[in-house]
Amino acid sequence: MMNKTMRLLMLSDIFVLTGFGLIQPILAIFINGDVTGGTVLTAGLASTIFLVTKSLVQLPFGRYIDSHARKTRWLMVGTMLMASVPILYLSADSIYQIYLAEAIYGLGSGLAYPTWLGLWSTNMDKGKESFQWSIYSTSTGLGTAATGTLGAAIASVMGFKATFLFAGLMCILGCATLLILERLSAKEINNQKSIKVQRMPMQSTLVELLKP
Repeated sequence: MMNKTMRLLMLSDIFVLTGFGLIQPILAIFINGDVTGGTVLTAGLASTIFLVTKSLVQLPFGRYIDSHARKTRWLMVGTMLMASVPILYLSADSIYQIYLAEAIYGLGSGLAYPTWLGLWSTNMDKGKESFQWSIYSTSTGLGTAATGTLGAAIASVMGFKATFLFAGLMCILGCATLLILERLSAKEINNQKSIKVQRMPMQSTLVELLKP
């Protein structure tokens, strides 16, 4: 149904998206009530900073990553930046720290999103694209739906910091999944290089035989 690369990509996204799913329902409440200078307006501005940063980064980076083989490394970099955001929320007591966290979130997303899409698209089975996208959307959607209520419950019982900590741990699990994918990708690239090296002597021999 799906190859190993696609399964690892989907598992990583489930961890990361469900991690941020813990935060999304409570972030505006946290900013408005627990952050110096935080209001409903500044919470909206923080969201704008994330979206603008992501949009500015992903277009030129998408063009860049298309011509590079080690896509999983960039995907790991972007995901690690995203994973740092819940940890930054833990220590945030000023709206400017929230703005910084959202800018980092946008940068990480701008690096990860086009890279993830490129890897997923190139590994899809022809004729099964819609079904495979449906599997991904259903899995991540159900995970995010479950953690939406869970995040609010954790915040109500244990506080915002506990919610941010759980979200950070989920994102770190997503990064760990990508580490497995990076090793798999490195192994495939090394195998391809070995095949090319093995072919070179054969090509040289053929050239010598064809010489007059």
